[in-house]
Amino acid sequence: MKQLHIFMAFFRVGMLGFGGGPAAIPLVQKEVVEKYKWMNNEDFGDILALGNALPGPIAPKLAGYIGYRVGGIWGLLNGILASCVPTILLMILLLTSLNAYKDQTWVTGMTAAVVPVVAVMLLTMTVEFLKKSGSSSMGWLWTIVFVLLGFVFMQLLNVHPAIIIISLIIGALLKKDPASRPGKEAEKS
Repeated sequence: MKQLHIFMAFFRVGMLGFGGGPAAIPLVQKEVVEKYKWMNNEDFGDILALGNALPGPIAPKLAGYIGYRVGGIWGLLNGILASCVPTILLMILLLTSLNAYKDQTWVTGMTAAVVPVVAVMLLTMTVEFLKKSGSSSMGWLWTIVFVLLGFVFMQLLNVHPAIIIISLIIGALLKKDPASRPGKEAEKS
């Protein structure tokens, strides 16, 4: 039954995730956090951050990891298959159909309507993550500083997001726990 739930969760994401990875992320969150309760929002945020740091499309990475976490190696394969097969089938079907009717107004209207829907979904998820990061141990000040720095580096200085992600990973790895610094042992006793 667990494998069926994994398949159905990621099959729905694959079927409804029009707009690519950014559109699929809120759908994955709805399935794994709210519907099946396989994890909480904090765990999902951590998995999403890790998945975004790795190369490749985000939906199969999330499906693979969450499938593995819930159902082992078969869950991993099941999740990846369920997230990719609908996209492959829909691409073959829809692109063939849309290509035949590409000059029709209803087709251009339909494809144009996807953009604002994805924007609203991303904005909703961004607001949730901002609330979570502001109320975490990092606090609102550092959240605002990171958001502003990210905007400046990516939009104004044209720094590639991968460079920022790698810098943050290196910074997190080099950050030392204050309790492990020399002299802290003497202060505790």
